[in-house]
Amino acid sequence: MPVTLNTTDPDFETRFLAMLSAKREDSSDVNDVVAAIIADVRARGDAVLCELTARFDRLDLTPDRLRFSAEEIDDTIARVSAEDRAALSLAAERIRAYHARQMPEDASWTDPEGATLGWRWSPVGAAGLYVPGGQAAYPSSVLMNAIPARVAGVKRLVICVPTPDGVVNPLVLLAARLAGVDEIYRVGGAQAVAAMAYGTATIAPVDKITGPGNAYVAAAKRQVFGRVGIDMIAGPSEVLVIAEGAQNPDWLALDLLAQAEHDADAQSILVTTDAGLADEVAKAVDRILPDLPRSAIAAASWRDYGTIIVARDLAEAAALSNRVAPEHLELCVDDPEALARDCVHAGAIFLGAYTPEAVGDYVSGPNHVLPTARSARFSSGLSVLDFLKRTTMAHLTPGALAAIGPAAMRLAASEGLQAHGASVEARLARLNEGGTE
Repeated sequence: MPVTLNTTDPDFETRFLAMLSAKREDSSDVNDVVAAIIADVRARGDAVLCELTARFDRLDLTPDRLRFSAEEIDDTIARVSAEDRAALSLAAERIRAYHARQMPEDASWTDPEGATLGWRWSPVGAAGLYVPGGQAAYPSSVLMNAIPARVAGVKRLVICVPTPDGVVNPLVLLAARLAGVDEIYRVGGAQAVAAMAYGTATIAPVDKITGPGNAYVAAAKRQVFGRVGIDMIAGPSEVLVIAEGAQNPDWLALDLLAQAEHDADAQSILVTTDAGLADEVAKAVDRILPDLPRSAIAAASWRDYGTIIVARDLAEAAALSNRVAPEHLELCVDDPEALARDCVHAGAIFLGAYTPEAVGDYVSGPNHVLPTARSARFSSGLSVLDFLKRTTMAHLTPGALAAIGPAAMRLAASEGLQAHGASVEARLARLNEGGTE
């Protein structure tokens, strides 16, 4: 049964803290296994990729077959129905339009001392996108990772997707085509991350790796960070719904189950000011759950991590949400815009009864790769900015150096860095002699 809490209960704080601290991931330590895989890939390259693909995906490959050929991609996506193609194309268009507005502008100005300062933005040279392909393959994740990279101007995009028993979801390859990616490898797990980070004879290395994965993929991303950039270490999915009494309990139940069906470690939380609504939603979940195709997964998630909290008012509900810092936050209340102003820690906010989180997974436009496990307190979802680098610019005239150089010399002396100060002093001496070069 899900946890049921009421903020007026004397033990609420203790039980709420227990809910916050509950570990929802497999606790087995995979770091040593992943480290060995990475070292092996670095040493033996493609041979390791082929060996591990045979072991884990039951697919025998040679290095020349690691990459999907153009013909394979064409033949596979030809199987996609017109209706699915139209839906995926709509999603791609909306995601592209949203992320195009995120592009930052270069800046340059001259300050009163005569120094020209500013910054410029430039894309990373190459990005690797990991796409899960085990229990469920998600074409939407291809769009959410690849399109922002393309909008940012990344020239080379690589996708690694496992294909157990050689089976690939045609929609995954179509999503790659719609996003402008044709370098796709049928490799998964920590070995795929290692290949993208360090390169093999077949897979050239990239500069940044993004995309979700299992515990082994997450550990691999953590271990290659520094060699390459990464987006984040994503944990199990989560949603928090704040609702008032006038809401439809069946809709709320479906929103909670939409997260629960992701995997058994996902978490669904309802915070409401109406105890009667809390009971109605719980009953609706029990009624709807058995008919879901993924009912076993959703049931485990709801049983182990589902939570219903009755709060005194919406202000208290917002405060609780900020402590959870959920990946997804739904505000099913009369005035969601007003409540959103009080909800400062959330990966993404969905406002109003007609904005279910599920639409954000696919077609609303904002990215669905979001911070989990309370990391929305200090981080953001995937965006164009994740594929851009900011380079600062400075150009001092002789007059500007004369104006601010002495302060630099003073600070260099205070830090005991003689050459720092001397590099400024030599130029100032030249200026004092009447020179400018």
